[in-house]
Amino acid sequence: MKRICVFCGSSMGFDPVYAEQARALGTLLAERGIGLVYGGASVGTMGAVADAALAAGGEVIGVIPEHLSRVEIAHAGLTKLHVVADMHQRKAKMAELADGFLALPGGAGTLEELFEVWTWAQLGLHSKPIGLVDVAGYFQPLREFVDHMVDAGFLRTEHRDVITVHKDPVALLEVFANHEPADIAKWVN
Repeated sequence: MKRICVFCGSSMGFDPVYAEQARALGTLLAERGIGLVYGGASVGTMGAVADAALAAGGEVIGVIPEHLSRVEIAHAGLTKLHVVADMHQRKAKMAELADGFLALPGGAGTLEELFEVWTWAQLGLHSKPIGLVDVAGYFQPLREFVDHMVDAGFLRTEHRDVITVHKDPVALLEVFANHEPADIAKWVN
């Protein structure tokens, strides 16, 4: 695993544990020699994960749309910063650069990025691992809803299980290291 894309927030959230865990993940990736690909901002948990990875000597590649480069305040100290035209190009570039995807707690943008790469996996457009770092149980309500999608017949169990959820990023990296792509039909019968 050369690089992992981390989806996270342009805000810090109210609980300091979100920023602490973002910094811990950035440090962990750098210590393991895994490059960080992320949204390119210097603010929120995006800035926290990037700053920690940089401080630990890691490669950090940001991808930010032109219209957000001032609002989210593009990070000036990255290994490389790609400024792209829009959000569609941002997600495509991040996916191109990464060998896997992790999401930290975040808002609508974080979920939108997560759901897009999850959908791409469901459609067979990539077979890269996807994980959620479940900081302080943040993703438990989402897991319950995804189980509801399965129970209602709109999502296959195998597609639910494409996403690994764990509170420990070390455990997620182990899953990623042992990832074997599954060939799953998209449609529920």
